[in-house]
Amino acid sequence: MRVLVTGGSGLLGSVLVEMLAQNGHSVIATYNAHEPRQIQGVKWVKIDISRGYLLEDLAWKEKPHAIIHSAAMTDVDKCEIEKEKAWKTNVEATRSAVRAARAVNAHIIYISTDYVFDGEKGNYGEEDLPAPVNYYGLTKLVAEEIVRTSDVLYTIVRPSAIYGLGGSKKSFAEYAADKLTRGEEVPALVDQYVSPTYNRYLASAILKILDTRPLGTIHVAGQRTNRYEFALTIADILGAPKNLVKPAKTQDMKHWLARRPRDSSLDTSKANRLLGYTHENNKALQDFVKEYLEKRRP
Repeated sequence: MRVLVTGGSGLLGSVLVEMLAQNGHSVIATYNAHEPRQIQGVKWVKIDISRGYLLEDLAWKEKPHAIIHSAAMTDVDKCEIEKEKAWKTNVEATRSAVRAARAVNAHIIYISTDYVFDGEKGNYGEEDLPAPVNYYGLTKLVAEEIVRTSDVLYTIVRPSAIYGLGGSKKSFAEYAADKLTRGEEVPALVDQYVSPTYNRYLASAILKILDTRPLGTIHVAGQRTNRYEFALTIADILGAPKNLVKPAKTQDMKHWLARRPRDSSLDTSKANRLLGYTHENNKALQDFVKEYLEKRRP
């Protein structure tokens, strides 16, 4: 299958394009600021997705069977400050991706977020009503609606707190592992709950979605936890002193500009039923730490 991936050098995209190529797919991947790692079977194209016609031109030229739209402006605080850029990157680029999918009759897989929810309930199912509390979540929800109300075959995937190796900035898991291996303290929130999602598990689920084409919205994420419990598990697997993990509260995050949901954890029973998807946090973190330690070897 010929697959176009936007954001191919990001935290999700970098492992996704690698796994797609390994599974025999022909991959065209876009990137912008973050230079990608060259992978056999992947054709890299540098474009700014906020200039939508470029993405549409690329799709018309390459004729993909599927478009996985994972590119986004994900810095929550930056979205709050640079709203025009966030809108162009997260909303208008998605509109272009939908137009591109329509033009070549491609299945579009849109990567959304748990931040479309307000966090007052937790364990959100696909049918729960979104109500974002920050601008990033708003742009992702509007983009969802653009996909949902289109006339193309679509799957909206909502992960939560993606972690792993790769991308232009370190995920919390890599940040915590770095600190712990250096014997440094890791402040971690006790009062914000998410469903941390290992990028490799998420990419594997997306490969299944490509094959089975479940239409509609589907939650693909880990188990509900807070960052404190999450970091303690990393310390345990690394064999680092657990007292290096220090409890913190959201009120301590003075540098945050945007409000965060208190509990945006996701119910993944639909993904389990349709894809056979399971994401046990301890197993996922064991796999992450193994990958992390292998990368650090000289």
